[in-house]
Amino acid sequence: MVPISFEFYPPKTEEQRAQLDRTATRLKAQAPEYVSCTFGAGGSTLSYTPETIQRLRERHALEAAPHLSCMGGSREEIRQLLKLYRAMGCRRLVALRGDLPSGMARMGDLRYATDLVAFIRAEHDDWFHIEVGCYPECHPQAEDALADLRHFKAKIDAGADGAITQYFYNADAYFRFVDDVRRLGVEVPIVPGIMPISNFAQLKRFSEACGAEIPRWVGKRMQAFGDDGEAIRTFAAELVAGMCARLIAGGAPALHFYTLNLSRPTLNVLQHLH
Repeated sequence: MVPISFEFYPPKTEEQRAQLDRTATRLKAQAPEYVSCTFGAGGSTLSYTPETIQRLRERHALEAAPHLSCMGGSREEIRQLLKLYRAMGCRRLVALRGDLPSGMARMGDLRYATDLVAFIRAEHDDWFHIEVGCYPECHPQAEDALADLRHFKAKIDAGADGAITQYFYNADAYFRFVDDVRRLGVEVPIVPGIMPISNFAQLKRFSEACGAEIPRWVGKRMQAFGDDGEAIRTFAAELVAGMCARLIAGGAPALHFYTLNLSRPTLNVLQHLH
């Protein structure tokens, strides 16, 4: 089995914090290499990610990596966040462009993830291990697939140490992407992002927004199960675990699970893999 990592989002209420604590406790038993926490974009939510990183590190003794986005933040705000994370003992970051939060008119001082990676390197040299994002099925806003590959290479050239992909359900898209970037001279590890299937209607909405493709036959099979929750869970776990097994056999260096702060869908996949 390859190393695994888990992604959480920052909880905002006591109920959500209790949910995260339960999930982190259950998933810690899988001995992840690290966990990450997404970036609460814009305004007051800026504080939720540092709070959650501290919680994961102190309460759960997990190696926790904050996501950092350049959207809506000034250089000084990002500088202060980096200082805070370094003081906490964080050695790993996930640097992303992020989406402009609704209601915010300003892009922020840094426009692209490439700028953010270069800024982190200029401020902290090689203190942080920096992961960036990539899109095996092409970024939804890319001009075309070749432009997307060039933008990705620019992030690596700026100093990123590795990449985590957007989730996908077509292993061939991952292998093709890795082959393409290797031909461009990119040597860093490309870790597949894995989205276990828990709520199919929600997954369809997510996928339309981020450009991830759900194979037509998967949607049709889900429809056929109707309200049979047990059949849906079994099929979903077997489908995703089968893809993970193929990714590992094909040379994927690790697996990064998008948990949505739930433990059961991820554990179902891992049980099929072990």
